Amino acid sequence: MRVSSGGPWEERAGHSRAVRVGDHVWVAGTTGTQPDRAVPAGVGASAGLALEVIGGALEQAGASLDDVVAARVYVTDIGQWEAVVDELRARLGGARPELTMVEVARLILPEHAVEIEVEAVVGPAD
Repeated sequence: MRVSSGGPWEERAGHSRAVRVGDHVWVAGTTGTQPDRAVPAGVGASAGLALEVIGGALEQAGASLDDVVAARVYVTDIGQWEAVVDELRARLGGARPELTMVEVARLILPEHAVEIEVEAVVGPAD
């Protein structure tokens, strides 16, 4: 199953927001970009919006944020990691996924400060 969120880069890049194969769901790198392409002020708000979009994609694929087992976070300023972690904990805290966070030189647009991708497994917890 392939899921689209209608984001501007999905069609351009030829990718899906999420792909489900069996019990596994992968959600592509997601930025906190509003439908009008505006980006919220602050890395925490951007991370929160990205996680909302991710949650919607997971839901369309029959999963939820509670099913997330892995998260990779790319930030343009590692000094702001705590604002990102606060959003991750608020939205993924029950799932307690493995987490990787790295600083990158830049993302697809200069106003993007954070990009998040996740993997989820649907089914009973081990």
